[in-house]
Amino acid sequence: MAISLESGAAGISFVLLDDEKMEQYNTLKPLYFIGKDPREFALEFGNEDPIKEMISLAAINAICQHVMRQVSFEVESAIDSLGLLSVSAGDRIGMVGLFSGLVKTIRNAGAELIVIEKNEQLIKKFPDLPITLDATKLKTCNKILCTSTTILNNSLDEILSFCSSDAFVSIIGPTAGYFPDPLFARGVDVVGGRVIKDGAQFLQLLSEGKRWGDATQRTCFQKKTYASII
Repeated sequence: MAISLESGAAGISFVLLDDEKMEQYNTLKPLYFIGKDPREFALEFGNEDPIKEMISLAAINAICQHVMRQVSFEVESAIDSLGLLSVSAGDRIGMVGLFSGLVKTIRNAGAELIVIEKNEQLIKKFPDLPITLDATKLKTCNKILCTSTTILNNSLDEILSFCSSDAFVSIIGPTAGYFPDPLFARGVDVVGGRVIKDGAQFLQLLSEGKRWGDATQRTCFQKKTYASII
């Protein structure tokens, strides 16, 4: 889901929908959104309907990125794809949501890995990976790499409740395009997402199924250096 504002700011949200929701998703039309106040959609966040949640978080991201533009907010750029975990031998990494492209990097560093998933089919699909549905396994991990999709599927609070109080927690993914203050307040250390530099270009690339390229920029907010505008 992506929403672009008149100012050129835009927001993304992403979640894997259940099959029974696909028909409802496919009936969405851009004309329904044109001319609407994005706050109307943003204030619906917390709705149990996953499609409304997608729309709402995309609107929240777009609004936040509009504010970033208006106040010339300095966005911290991404430094690495592992959310600044600084993985090394002896670490036990809890990966919430399968980031398959990062598994090799973690293993090459000599760290132990455990993957927490909601999709049981992935256990059968990737028998060589340590995938489990049991989120309590995070209690033994000293570093956590968590998908930002947990915000959309309402599992983040539960995930954080299973993390050790001294664990380093990074939340990453394109859905994290908002100000990170609420996550830092919950004990998260790093929030890595994306901001849209050119909303019109981004929507065009998205409609053509092309890579986002220069239309977006990776971000990586750190709790220890973050200067809030709130």
